[in-house]
Amino acid sequence: MTGFDPQLFAGRTVVVTGAGRGIGAAVAREFLATGAAVVAHAGRTLEHAEADLLAGLGEAARARLVLVTGDLSRRGGGESLAAAVVEKLGGKALDVLVNNAGTMVGRIPAGAVDDAAFDAVVDLNVRSVVALTTALLPALKRGGEAEGGAAIVNTSSISATVGGSPGSSLYSASKAFVSTWTRALARELAPDRIRVNAVSPGTIMTDFHRRYSSPEKLEATAASIPMKRLGTAEDCAPAYLFLASPRLSGYLTGQVIEVNGGQFMG
Repeated sequence: MTGFDPQLFAGRTVVVTGAGRGIGAAVAREFLATGAAVVAHAGRTLEHAEADLLAGLGEAARARLVLVTGDLSRRGGGESLAAAVVEKLGGKALDVLVNNAGTMVGRIPAGAVDDAAFDAVVDLNVRSVVALTTALLPALKRGGEAEGGAAIVNTSSISATVGGSPGSSLYSASKAFVSTWTRALARELAPDRIRVNAVSPGTIMTDFHRRYSSPEKLEATAASIPMKRLGTAEDCAPAYLFLASPRLSGYLTGQVIEVNGGQFMG
């Protein structure tokens, strides 16, 4: 754990998507460690949650954790997950929404992009994120009425700025959408006292890169990073809590925070 005040999010309700493993699991665990009640979207199933999200959680943390599942890669997935979350909230306000779910789907060469590939990436990384957020805005606006207001923290990517590596054009573009959408939402939702920011991870050693990057590519990337290592999910999690906390970042909105060990310096 990162040493945040263990009561930093006490009494606050947080939703984290893509929390079954990787960055999402690390983020959900940190919110639990700081007193939040967390509704964690563990993915399509609970397959990975036991190992990555639940391992070692004490009884007090588990009592504040609610797990939900949902397939955000299908049309209507965002709306369905939102309905499940609203049911779990039981009419309560939502203080923090972390839109973390998303993936590359696969490395798709530019010459092989077709409607199916385009839809697969956009439905997961763009459409579901917008739909979920839109459906949860009433609960977030109620959170905005409380002291400190509410917050949305989105997951972008270093690829949104640098373009990614071969085969990631659709993924990179979808994350560029997330970054720009973050800034647009920040302007629009400021009167509702909802701050909107994003975390942009660099090359983080999670299942994402185990699936889509070769060991040789990862080794070369690590050597090129000023800090001479790849990141971890735990390296990323504190940025999400910082951006979600009105105490720590109450005058910060519309920002995309790069977490990459110096891999990209904007």
